[in-house]
Amino acid sequence: MNHKVISINSVPIHVEVADTEDLRQQGLMNRSALQSGSGMIFIFEKPGTLGFWMKNTRIPLSIAFVSEEDEILNIEDMNPYDVTTVKSLGSAKCAIEVPQGWFRKNGIKSGDIVAGLNDRVIMTESQIRKLVMEILI
Repeated sequence: MNHKVISINSVPIHVEVADTEDLRQQGLMNRSALQSGSGMIFIFEKPGTLGFWMKNTRIPLSIAFVSEEDEILNIEDMNPYDVTTVKSLGSAKCAIEVPQGWFRKNGIKSGDIVAGLNDRVIMTESQIRKLVMEILI
């Protein structure tokens, strides 16, 4: 799995990149711990309303949904094993999961901008395949 450092309000987050269907489905399931200042970013092929749940996830998490403009749409807390779907409040291109309360402790809120998403192009697996096919043709 790829790793990346992003930041919000100059506060860094070391994230694992979940950019394939398999990685997105696995997420942070079955883990027993997650260090403060680390998390996972879920990147999707197309922006849209995103929904997440905590099936088989032991760690209490907070999730930030991020728009195409890199703005945090909403932040929600999620509890272990809760299968209630938590959704973005608009069209989101990605979601960031961190230990529950981390955003609040760092003064991060809706409307804040996520830096580092576009400094290095993030491409999904299918986008890479499509680009390779275009080059080969």
